[in-house]
Amino acid sequence: MSLRHYTPRRNRSKGVSSAARIILGTVLAIAILLQVAYPLSHGQILKWVTIFGFYAGAMTMVLHAIYSFGWRYAITYVGVTLLFAFAVEQVGVQTGWPFGDHTFNSSLGVKIYDVPLVIPFVWLMLAHPILVAARRVSRNWTFIYGGAVMMAWHLFIDPQLATAHRVQWTLTTSHVPFEKELPLSNPAGWLFTGMLLMAILHLALPKERRKHGAEFATVDIFLTWTLVVGLVDYLFFFHRPETALFAGIAYAFILAPYCFSRWLGQPGD
Repeated sequence: MSLRHYTPRRNRSKGVSSAARIILGTVLAIAILLQVAYPLSHGQILKWVTIFGFYAGAMTMVLHAIYSFGWRYAITYVGVTLLFAFAVEQVGVQTGWPFGDHTFNSSLGVKIYDVPLVIPFVWLMLAHPILVAARRVSRNWTFIYGGAVMMAWHLFIDPQLATAHRVQWTLTTSHVPFEKELPLSNPAGWLFTGMLLMAILHLALPKERRKHGAEFATVDIFLTWTLVVGLVDYLFFFHRPETALFAGIAYAFILAPYCFSRWLGQPGD
């Protein structure tokens, strides 16, 4: 009888082809580079860096969805998220609910009615990685965790858009701590709509990965990069250490269960 150490086989995905990894890595790198360029850009260049940064992020996640879960998952995720986002954003602009009274200016590109076309793609960029994280952290309360991550992510991005006057808020109530541009209804609205979207996607989308599916490193990089770039931008470029501290602590605290789960590892990673 052999005394060699025996490690049970795990039910791991065998990964995607080299070409698929190169394509996914390239698009992710473009999205990250555009975020790096954001605080270094001005004028029209900043406008296009902002817009194409969101589109590149959305494309990254669509590709990861296809490579990880297949076309059925990806088509459903894209269709549901874009329709949901467009409807919520239209209601938000017209009524002020649930995010608070706000308007988008023309610097975010072409509008459909009063909502820039790029805005639903921001939701598309977030929905897939947040759903992946939420499903890993909790089977029964996926929608709550997913909504919390979406709310925390916007504590970083919304002050940037407001400071650049791409979104203009009308404050009639108290503002978010250290973020005077945003009413308290903003994070509350993101929590509510994020939970609703996560609940719908969790019910509609298959949970099984493809046999030859992409690893979750793309999701890990995207979610952790949000914290890194947010801290760097607010500390060294926007000179708002209080926002960096508040948003950074909130986001890191909420993301910690997912990071801890990834660090521990489990079959199927």
